[in-house]
This record gives sequence, C-alpha cells and structure tokens, in this order.
Amino acid sequence: MDYYVVIPAAGKGKRMKAGMNKVLLELKGRPLIIHTLAVFETDAFCKGIILSVHPDERTEFKQLLTAHQITKVSSFADGGKERQHSVYSGLKMLPPESDIVLVHDGARPFVTKETIAMLVESAQKTGAAIAAVPVKDTIKKAKNSLVSETVDRESLWSVQTPQAFQKEVLLAAQQKAEQEQFLGTDEASLVERIGYPVQVVESDYDNIKLTTPEDLYFARAIIAKRNES
Repeated sequence: MDYYVVIPAAGKGKRMKAGMNKVLLELKGRPLIIHTLAVFETDAFCKGIILSVHPDERTEFKQLLTAHQITKVSSFADGGKERQHSVYSGLKMLPPESDIVLVHDGARPFVTKETIAMLVESAQKTGAAIAAVPVKDTIKKAKNSLVSETVDRESLWSVQTPQAFQKEVLLAAQQKAEQEQFLGTDEASLVERIGYPVQVVESDYDNIKLTTPEDLYFARAIIAKRNES
C-alpha cells in the first residue's frame, strides 16, 4: 500500500486574512504545514512527499523542514497561479517507480492514517478515490435570493482531501485539462472529465481545511480533543 503524496502549499490564503501564506501560520506552537506533513512523515506507507511552494518561499520551507525533522519531502515543485497548476507541477516530479499518488491540501492537518489507507486501497483497485463526508445540512438552490429547489441531501457528499489516484490516470486527466485550458475545482473533477469512475471513501468531520480565521478555533478544539483521548 505504498504511495507518494503531492501537497500544494503555494496559495496566498486571502480568506484567512493573515497577510501571509496561511500554511505558515502557527497552530499550537508549530506551523500549520508541519502539522499536515507530520501525518505523512509518520506513515510508513508514505514513500515521499512532493511539496509545491512559491519559489520565493522555498528557503523558508526548507528551514522549517529541518527545524521540525521532516525528512520525507523528496522534491520541491514550483507552485503555479492556480492550485491545479501547482499539483501538475508536483506530479511531474514523481519518481518513475511511483504508482499510487495522493493529492492533499497543505491546510488540512487532521486527516487520519486510517482514511489514507482506505483511499490507497480503493485507488489501487479502481484507479481513483476521494475522501468525503455526507452533507448534514439541508441544501437549497436559490436565484436572486429566492429558493427554487430543496436538494435531496441523501446523495450529496462534502468532498475533502486526500484524493488518491493511479498515477497514470491523474496524469492523463491533467494533460487533457492543460490541452483544453480547463480549470477544475479538484483533481477528481479532471478525472471525471475523461470518463473515469471515482470512488467515494467516507472520511470524518474532523478532516477540515483551514480557510477562514474562524477555522482556527475549530482546529484548536480538534487538537484539544485528540490530546484528551
């Protein structure tokens, strides 16, 4: 069940309103990106991490890796204008022997090794798998502030990362998207475009992405809960 993981970490994180790359924000004494990297650093099945960062921040990231003893980052890729470009840049740096590749948000530090293992197993069997949780809220479609439809939530999933793929499947999807100048919302959307089925693997609600300042409160609560257990 060996795998490699590409982690895009070049975003500006404007919605976090921090005036800096949000993955460099401190969370309980460590930068957010270190919390995320530590999950894969301690997973024996992770054979390497490709980190996509802005060229101007590469030195800072290298210093952080050394300070926090993160050793599995095998390569740095140049982050692009969009997340999709950063991921593609990272995919191109995977070693030839890699087969299963995960793509994971740098600002999503609470993924569990159990979820990772299920994703890798599913991707090995089917070619593509995504972490997701069932939608809990009632969802309505509206236009001009008027409700037009209440959507049946039984078939709705809130998609997370990691997303796991056989490398050749994701590369083919990325190449087609580049040729057609298509920008997707996630890697799975690119794979769906080439007609490939994507398996849903149920994750957990702790696997949040830190996007806004309010998310930092939830992150601290999750850390406190895990320290108590």
